[in-house]
Amino acid sequence: MSDSPDIIPTRQTRHLTIDENTSGQRLDNFLIRELKGVPRARLYRALRKGEVRVNKGRVKADHRLVIGDLVRLPPLHQPAASAPPSIPLKQVDQLTRQIVYEDNNLLVIDKPSGLAVHGGSGLSFGLIECLRKMRPEARYLELVHRLDRDTSGLILIAKRAATLRELHRQLREKHIDKRYLALVAGKWPRAMRVVDAPLEKNFLQSGERMVRVSRGGKRAITEFSVVERLEGATLLEARPITGRTHQIRVHAQHAGFPLLGDDKYSDDRTESFARQIRLKRLFLHAASLRFSLPEAAEINLQAPLGLILENVLQSIRK
Repeated sequence: MSDSPDIIPTRQTRHLTIDENTSGQRLDNFLIRELKGVPRARLYRALRKGEVRVNKGRVKADHRLVIGDLVRLPPLHQPAASAPPSIPLKQVDQLTRQIVYEDNNLLVIDKPSGLAVHGGSGLSFGLIECLRKMRPEARYLELVHRLDRDTSGLILIAKRAATLRELHRQLREKHIDKRYLALVAGKWPRAMRVVDAPLEKNFLQSGERMVRVSRGGKRAITEFSVVERLEGATLLEARPITGRTHQIRVHAQHAGFPLLGDDKYSDDRTESFARQIRLKRLFLHAASLRFSLPEAAEINLQAPLGLILENVLQSIRK
């Protein structure tokens, strides 16, 4: 591989001992984390060639690491370190006030609307970069799941790799109860309690990510229940049984009731009503989370609607 001005090789072979924070992790995922920026194809080639070894022996990519394992990391080419993104102090201060729950394993934030969960795609920073700036001493901070940039509400951040693996298991096995509040234009039928429609990601020429209902998509299920009837609108509780991209938004659109403030999956009627009630953001809020961890009793968290969304409801009620 030819050298490049913005690529530098690691200086020497490293030997890392696995501790409790990385025990149980797949070797390939461990390499991706430790050798940031190295192309995945190069990492897998290093595994096949035996450049990466565990306890001096060859292992496969899906090998599970255990405490005490000694991992040999060869000197591979990595991107040169770039300057960390400049994160406004105001953003850090706001997130400090948005902490809903914290213990030795977990951090839960009431994410504001408009903040992406991570940088990229033209964004210099997101939630996780802000948290790492807030906690420079933290050895481990990783997103457990994601929220759309315009969605507000509860999001889980693991402080230990073991916690991340356990919560991912619970998400896969549908043991985490997540509920959202959503406002749609029109009168949602009380009898329509489940939308079961497969979803497929579709990328437009502009590069904007869109999702649509399609027979060729992955199965997606959302439970809906009416919370409050309003003049010209319905406040819903949405419980996603599966976790597809934009699931609640696309399922509501598919049912004929797009979310208010949704600039991706809306229609003229809904956009007109949103302007009428002066709603300038997506009305979707991750309001509650219920789950358990081995080290704690059941954790039941709630985040009330923020002032902007509450004011919108009050204006409709009047």
